[in-house]
Amino acid sequence: MSVQSLITAATRIDTGPARRVARHGVRWVMIAIGLVLILAGGLALLTPLPVHFPALLVVVAGLILVLRSSYSARRTFIRMQRRHPKVVFPLRRLLRREPEVMPVAWQQVLRTERMVLPRRWRFAGATRRRIVRRRRKA
Repeated sequence: MSVQSLITAATRIDTGPARRVARHGVRWVMIAIGLVLILAGGLALLTPLPVHFPALLVVVAGLILVLRSSYSARRTFIRMQRRHPKVVFPLRRLLRREPEVMPVAWQQVLRTERMVLPRRWRFAGATRRRIVRRRRKA
């Protein structure tokens, strides 16, 4: 056997099944990493307030990995989006290619304030309007 015959025999080897197995393995690893990030972010959301926003970003990163790797997770996410649009819409805004992080954070502050505080105690909206008025005058 010559070297040339070994090279031609090596080029005829079908690597399709090995590539397919490797692709599926990488996909499962990405799903597992995404689920770990979602769980870690979910646990961090239960801690006191200063950790909430970074925890939300960790959850979004995990969602990105899972939704990009799993077709069934994508279908479930779309189903949730149709059933509960007010809950899923901020996550969709964070999942975009150029996420709108600060508007989503501000919207969540206002939504939380509306759920927790009575109308006369709310301050976030008035504070923002005051700041905007000062910027316009200057």
